[in-house]
Amino acid sequence: MGITKTELFNKRQNKIASYAKALGHPARIAILESILKRKACICGDLVDELGLAQATISQHLKALKEVGILQGTIDGSSVCYCINIKTWEEIGGYFGPLLTQIPESGNSC
Repeated sequence: MGITKTELFNKRQNKIASYAKALGHPARIAILESILKRKACICGDLVDELGLAQATISQHLKALKEVGILQGTIDGSSVCYCINIKTWEEIGGYFGPLLTQIPESGNSC
């Protein structure tokens, strides 16, 4: 059997790609911005705020939770979501150095 594409790349590269994929939808960015703006967990308030269906928001919350960007706690019949600080710092650690690498100005295509 052949090697999988993820085996061609190192752990760091695969991790950055998984975070980029999770962040690669505008609804997920809007969800994160909402949580960061509130500086608190969210518990089902996103439907009115974002204008998306509950099922759609749930799918996006699930995608963010699967890679560890969000963590959830059960509060009665609802789940509250917060930013996972450790993962958020890890993302900053990965993307910060990548994005601060400036190509030489002499490079043109």
